[in-house]
Amino acid sequence: METEETEGRTLVQVISEKYSPENFPYCRGPGAGVVIRSSPQGSPVKDRLNLPSILVLDGCGITEAGDEEEVATFCAHVVELDLSHNHFKDWGEISKILSNIPNLDFLNLSMNPLRGSSLEPGTAEAFSGIRRLVLNNTYVTWDMVHTLTRETPELEELFLCLNEYESVSVSSISYPSLRLLHITDNQLQEWVEVRKLGLIYPGLVSLILANNSLSSIHEPEDSLHRLFPNLRSINLHNSGLSRWEDIEKLNFLPKLQEVRVMGIPLLQPYTDQERRCLMVAQLPNVTVLNGSVVTDGEREDAERFFIRYHQDCPEDELPQRYHTLVARYGRLAPLAEVDLRPLCNVQVEVHFRDQTEPLALRLDQTVGDLKKQLRAVVQLPPNKIRVYYIDRQLGYALEPQEMKYGARALHSYSIRDGDEILVVPKTQ
Repeated sequence: METEETEGRTLVQVISEKYSPENFPYCRGPGAGVVIRSSPQGSPVKDRLNLPSILVLDGCGITEAGDEEEVATFCAHVVELDLSHNHFKDWGEISKILSNIPNLDFLNLSMNPLRGSSLEPGTAEAFSGIRRLVLNNTYVTWDMVHTLTRETPELEELFLCLNEYESVSVSSISYPSLRLLHITDNQLQEWVEVRKLGLIYPGLVSLILANNSLSSIHEPEDSLHRLFPNLRSINLHNSGLSRWEDIEKLNFLPKLQEVRVMGIPLLQPYTDQERRCLMVAQLPNVTVLNGSVVTDGEREDAERFFIRYHQDCPEDELPQRYHTLVARYGRLAPLAEVDLRPLCNVQVEVHFRDQTEPLALRLDQTVGDLKKQLRAVVQLPPNKIRVYYIDRQLGYALEPQEMKYGARALHSYSIRDGDEILVVPKTQ
């Protein structure tokens, strides 16, 4: 056992154990499975293996490929391979695996200790068919990233999270095929590092920078326009942005449609409603903000809110967006403050026989509570009276409404100050 842990396990061993007929005996349809050819050493399993085309072998203690002929036999039809949380330290072993999986499209190597390892000349071409590559928490160097992307001309998605990057190394060539770069949870602080990503990956459509400490966006308008010409989505959650000028800079990205930006110092002083309105008003071309679609009605409300929010600011502190919106809507009058909270207490008149008495009512009470309260006025127990509500504004145009149900809340009758309560003794 100790020797096996020290030496690690091969991909072939793990596949043989996980998908052996004893552990996984049933085929999924006629002819499913992979036929294992016999070899001089003897095949690790007999008959057929029922291997899926999406192969998940995470956390299996794998350190190397094993017999390459058997890798080819097992994995000829595999298109997605998850090798995360294994013990690969050598890119050469990974190259052996990939060179025997001709249709591989997706590769996940997250949580493998690949720091410092590099590919020997001529072996990187094994990665050429990969379109999605996940290298989270591998501490892979930028030189190695550039080697891989140079050899993967169809690479569209690259994941480089949790690698403790403080900077970005520029490549001598660009890689226009990449559409999505996921580089969250690193330590990028300066915009000069982020702009390098635009130079390296000019075809980026989505850039996910959440949980970096990016402090600002220092880039002229014309330069920002050229830097990310195809970017449609950017995620800046939990960055260090603290100025509205940085948000305004996002408008210079010519195709930007979706922005995610929560948990930044800039927005901390505002309420949730203020954050949403101010952000929508500042980003006129963004159609999805923090995952929610911005409707035309919401945008107009937000822009009007923006004008009213800033109209008492000194002239030299007004943002440029304010002047643009005033040109569209004009200077708006402040909204009237309307208290929409329900009434809690009202004054009514109680009519009983020839008596009229004022009474203060709490509207959170029930009809049953009201009848108990009336006992002191009419000198009759609650079960000996009928109670009617009269809306004073309608007068007697409608018949008085009997308050029959003891559990019904008084506020449900919409009682207002000056309304009347009529009490009638029950007849035997």
